[in-house]
Amino acid sequence: METVLVLADRHSADGGVCRSSDALLTVARRLGAPAAVLCGPADAESVAALGRYGAQAIYAIPSPACGDYTVFMGVEALVRLAAQLRPVAILIAAGHTGQEVAGRLAVRLDCGLITDAVDLWMGPQGPVAVHEALAGSYLVESRVIRGIPVHTVKTEAICAEPAPAEPVVSNVEIVLPARPPAARVVAQIPRSGPQADLSASAVVVAGGSGIGSQDSFELVEKVAQALGGCAGGSHTATALGWCPRSRQIDQVGQVVHPLLYLAMGVSGSVRHRAGMQSAKTVVAIDRDPHAPIFGLADFGIVGDLHQVVPELLAEIHRRKNSSEA
Repeated sequence: METVLVLADRHSADGGVCRSSDALLTVARRLGAPAAVLCGPADAESVAALGRYGAQAIYAIPSPACGDYTVFMGVEALVRLAAQLRPVAILIAAGHTGQEVAGRLAVRLDCGLITDAVDLWMGPQGPVAVHEALAGSYLVESRVIRGIPVHTVKTEAICAEPAPAEPVVSNVEIVLPARPPAARVVAQIPRSGPQADLSASAVVVAGGSGIGSQDSFELVEKVAQALGGCAGGSHTATALGWCPRSRQIDQVGQVVHPLLYLAMGVSGSVRHRAGMQSAKTVVAIDRDPHAPIFGLADFGIVGDLHQVVPELLAEIHRRKNSSEA
């Protein structure tokens, strides 16, 4: 079985493996034998996390410069491993860093690059990427026809599925040149709470004008925290100052593809639906039974969210407590 290289993402705060890596490994198993590339040392927790989702090999970059030169180290390791292993594909999460790594890698390898895939499958002539067109109105497929296919994947659209394996761990020694790359990370501004990874979250809770006030918008944050997801808001909620503009969900703000999208007091304008309509499951709570969001929802609750949401939170906490007991 041919190798599929996966560039694993790590949390900047604690160095743990991100959910995006789980999703990439899930997709990689459809194409071949997954091998994860880890920027940083292969600690026991990271090895266990990658092995749980099917990594058969882990190539760690133990260089202390990894944190400052993430893009450079990732590109150099992938170039070296691509020449050594001749993988059937290289998969990278479609974040800002991932897109830069993929672009540089494609130039270095002189190969084709496909970005923002929402799914991948193995065709008779190699990996086939699936994309959303016109805000998810329909799907299209594409394929790289030159060199090793490099794909960036919208991992929030992938349902990660475990497939335990015992990976073989190796180190890839990357040394900075005498004149290191000009761009490096000089500081990281910590962003606490679930909102830090809105576009890549598997669970998104959004609030709209129906929330009523900025104080009431705390309900959105509480539900997101209880579900282990991220909080966002509609254009109106952002314009009213209830929600930071960086968390605005619509066609000009954040476009999300979660497994669960919970809309609270969101009417569901065309611009808002363009930012979330590809969610796998949509749940809506609104007092207006004719709100457009109900036309998109899999489950809907018509009622006062200030009565519904506290009961929802109580039930979430009850189930959590009973499962931990």
